Amino acid sequence: MSKALFSRNRSFGKLAFAALLALTFCMVHPASTAQAKKKKLAKYGTIKILSTPGGLPIEVDGKPEGVTGTDYREFDRDPGVHTIVVTLPNGQRWTREIDLEAGRIKCVAINYRQPPPPPKSPCPYPVNISAPTQVTEGEIITYTADVAYSGSGPLNYTWTVNPGNAKLLSGAGTPTITVDSTGLAGQRITATLVVDDGSGDSMCRQSSQASTFVPPTPPRENPSKQFDVCCSCSFDDQKARLDNLAVDLQNDPSTTTYIIAYGGRTSRIGQADLLGSRARDYLVGQRGIDQARIVVLNGGFREEDCVELWIVPSGATPPQATPTVQPGDVRPANTAPKRRSGRRRG
Repeated sequence: MSKALFSRNRSFGKLAFAALLALTFCMVHPASTAQAKKKKLAKYGTIKILSTPGGLPIEVDGKPEGVTGTDYREFDRDPGVHTIVVTLPNGQRWTREIDLEAGRIKCVAINYRQPPPPPKSPCPYPVNISAPTQVTEGEIITYTADVAYSGSGPLNYTWTVNPGNAKLLSGAGTPTITVDSTGLAGQRITATLVVDDGSGDSMCRQSSQASTFVPPTPPRENPSKQFDVCCSCSFDDQKARLDNLAVDLQNDPSTTTYIIAYGGRTSRIGQADLLGSRARDYLVGQRGIDQARIVVLNGGFREEDCVELWIVPSGATPPQATPTVQPGDVRPANTAPKRRSGRRRG
């Protein structure tokens, strides 16, 4: 067994030496020996070609010569310049001109490596904004952006909010902002976000928006309060009632007053306007109430002259006139039909 192993190692050594010798002959000119001088010099040279990977199409001097292998393929050619073309896996043509001498061996070894794929761009990337679809007027709205960006650079967040009177409370320049909905009842608030990574690439500039509706504030259920009513009253009686009304208005400057005046069925023409104007002038001239806080309405007609005094809080539903006599049934005093007098019989 020892003898067989020795013989095997000896054979391996000869093969290794032969491979090394062939490689050396490929890389340098053959060594000159006395025995080589005795031999007749060759009239041609040899080109050896291999490639990693194998299977690449070869052309020698414009003529297809099959494909390369991972072991050398030999091509004997006359002395002179020869053109080698190898088509690479990416479609490019690798070309070399080889000046070949008689009796010489020139080797071509191509080691093709596939270039790494270009780095994948993180752009474009999705941008989504979450926000409530509806809020009550006065609530704070939060808009939050979800950005699926895989790049390494920091992102820039630019928010705009419409309408212009919507107040941005916090978060400018960040993925989350808060907006005050106070005073925006009946409107839709839209937040628009532009995100970019600072590269200047248009594909890396993305935008998104979300909207929130603020419904109109429902009117309160007739919160206006009838302060007083005076029918067929003397003006002195009305003034006492107006004095009490003025005190109430002065105690709460946020309220307004509605004066609804009615003419009677047989009152003179323009009586309702006269009663309303007289009450307003008294409040302004004698009690110092701001005229902007007084609303005078001609309420139409009732059976007799009437004046209603109302207190209306801010934002409350104003009172409505409630006439009880149709205009066609009114007979003003100065146009009332005269009674026919009977004849005296003698």
